[in-house]
Amino acid sequence: MKLALIRRHYSATGGAELYLQRLLGGLAAAGHELHLFSESWGEPPPGVQPHPVTCNASRADRPAAFARAVREAVARDRFDCIFSLERTVHQDVYRAGDGVHRVWLEQRRRFAPWWRRPFVGWGAFHRNMLALEALTFDPAHTGRIIVNSQMVRREILKHFRFPADRIHLVRNGVDVDRFRGGDRAATRKRFGFREEDFVLLFVGSGWERKGLRYVMQAVDRFGVRQGVEILESEWRGEGRPPGRAARSNIKLLVVGKGRNPYLTSRDFVFAGAMSGVEDAYAAADLFVFLPIYEPSANVVVEALAAGLPVITSAQNGASELIQHGVNGTVLPDPSDIDAAVEAITFWCSQRFMAHPLDPEPLRLERNVAETIQILEQAARERRA
Repeated sequence: MKLALIRRHYSATGGAELYLQRLLGGLAAAGHELHLFSESWGEPPPGVQPHPVTCNASRADRPAAFARAVREAVARDRFDCIFSLERTVHQDVYRAGDGVHRVWLEQRRRFAPWWRRPFVGWGAFHRNMLALEALTFDPAHTGRIIVNSQMVRREILKHFRFPADRIHLVRNGVDVDRFRGGDRAATRKRFGFREEDFVLLFVGSGWERKGLRYVMQAVDRFGVRQGVEILESEWRGEGRPPGRAARSNIKLLVVGKGRNPYLTSRDFVFAGAMSGVEDAYAAADLFVFLPIYEPSANVVVEALAAGLPVITSAQNGASELIQHGVNGTVLPDPSDIDAAVEAITFWCSQRFMAHPLDPEPLRLERNVAETIQILEQAARERRA
């Protein structure tokens, strides 16, 4: 197939961009002719023909301006299938990897401080995004939609009149072998973790949406509670049992871009972006990720591929992969710090005892194969 793929921006650490990079590699390996239309892209992957799309507009108008510009650019050639990973106004297949913007705004209002809630969603940018989203989810403009979670599928059906039989679930996939190959000993030494330390891992940028503040609060409260229990045992003359001492040595490793909090615990390590993020997964004992809205976090798939138990929120579509008490815990409310502490306590007591998922459903090859099937179906419909 001759494919036109659309994505506005590329960054070396963005989850959606990394997904596209992996998908492009899989499509190229399958022998498809790939044309990438983008406003900004560094070095394109091998076998991909880049098509820069010039877009001069303000921040508020830029998404809609890009949608118009890329439609004109794609129309200059003939393609078997137009596949957009961006909210645009003409495509055979749209991958709703960014979820539903209006639901994201609802969640921001729900979890924002009371004084900020009336102002969430104000401004031309959000008005334009909502208008563009309505066009994208119009069945007259989009042939088929790929979602990466049932959560997003439900949101689309709730808010838009899009045919249910034209929405396809294709869960995220990762390079499983890569995420099973990290160096635990060297990475723990690099960050100063001892063998007895219980290391929690958070991976992601955009910390407000992804709930880092809730993770930090839970880790702080867990550490205080464990410290009190140990002091009480000493006061009772019981000494300091090795098991309890180990459970009190909790550390949080944060990987991703963001502004470090001004006041933070010395047990929090901010590593910034890591190109070898598989080493971070290898160094950790538990993955904790509590977003207020996430269509389906790729980092959860990576953690599961690495064999880590995962604590996440129901507002994350990737929570659908979690079997409670088997390979993780799903919290109904990411801001429920007591529930998060209880989940951390449970998995701390189950160290090295999580039951890993079957790796086959997590593999990128499965994701690419399912995506290609939908693109080929759309191409046949276009020809017809």
